[in-house]
Amino acid sequence: MLEFFGLDATSESVYRLLLAHPAWGVDDLARDLTVGPDAVRSALDELFELSLLRRSIEQETQLRAVSPAVGLQSLLAKQQAELEARTQRIAAGQAAMAAMVADYAEQQSVQGAAEATQVLGMDAVLQQIEELAGSARVELLSIMPGVQRPYAVEAAERNNAELLARNVTIRTAMQESARNDKGTLAYAQGLTAAGAEVRAAPLLPPRMLVFDRTTAIVPVDPANTARGVLRLTSRGVVASLVALFEQVWASAVPLGASQARDREGATAQERELLNLLSQGRTDESAAKRLGVSERTCRRMMADMMERLGARSRFEAGLLAARAGWL
Repeated sequence: MLEFFGLDATSESVYRLLLAHPAWGVDDLARDLTVGPDAVRSALDELFELSLLRRSIEQETQLRAVSPAVGLQSLLAKQQAELEARTQRIAAGQAAMAAMVADYAEQQSVQGAAEATQVLGMDAVLQQIEELAGSARVELLSIMPGVQRPYAVEAAERNNAELLARNVTIRTAMQESARNDKGTLAYAQGLTAAGAEVRAAPLLPPRMLVFDRTTAIVPVDPANTARGVLRLTSRGVVASLVALFEQVWASAVPLGASQARDREGATAQERELLNLLSQGRTDESAAKRLGVSERTCRRMMADMMERLGARSRFEAGLLAARAGWL
């Protein structure tokens, strides 16, 4: 039950026994648990390191169990802090990668080579993608967050049909919220039916296309993709983008299974919402990152609170962590 806090079965049993029998020593614990004294001493060391045991003031040689309300709450707060720090490191990594791509684009005029070329205007962008799709021979990797515009879907369907006809592998990562838009969902289902692979994840980095691992297309401004794109051919930059895609792909699931609950009872999208809110984001900000409406975000949170039996969002965070959702 307490494995979430890093306790094995023996350590948990020792902790429970000391809460019930504060005066018990190593021999008493070993006899009750039918284990050797060394196993008990090892468990006591682990509990002491986790601050679930403290030295008795009255008897220096004796340890006393710390109340679960104090000890476990402290451990939970520590794990929440570690989770937030890990999430921030991932976000910082994505930001660093985006900054590297932007810096490289600014240097293109200095380096003189057309390793990063701006393509402005949607007609020019669609033509550029069409040309790259026409010359691709091995693979197309794509990340497509949010809802897809009808004209983009139409062009993509045409390009994908030609690629698949030439036996080019297509792997596409979409956002889980895609299921809420009929046009985007129909596009994903059609792509899968045609022989491509489509997976979904709650959160995605900015939009990208990578052709044959040699040329990448990324938006000039991820917040406004209509401004235009950058065509990147630098081996280092493209390799970094491919690595980012593979990281996303490894954690994504087939679109049709993306709403399945894991053994702890939460969906991947619900977990990401809890993570975003634990970082202090507003409902509006979290909804934007997940590609859903603010109303949907609130509904998801209300549903989780009901399932957890929580009366407040703060209590929901604590209960979610205990349930293994965080």
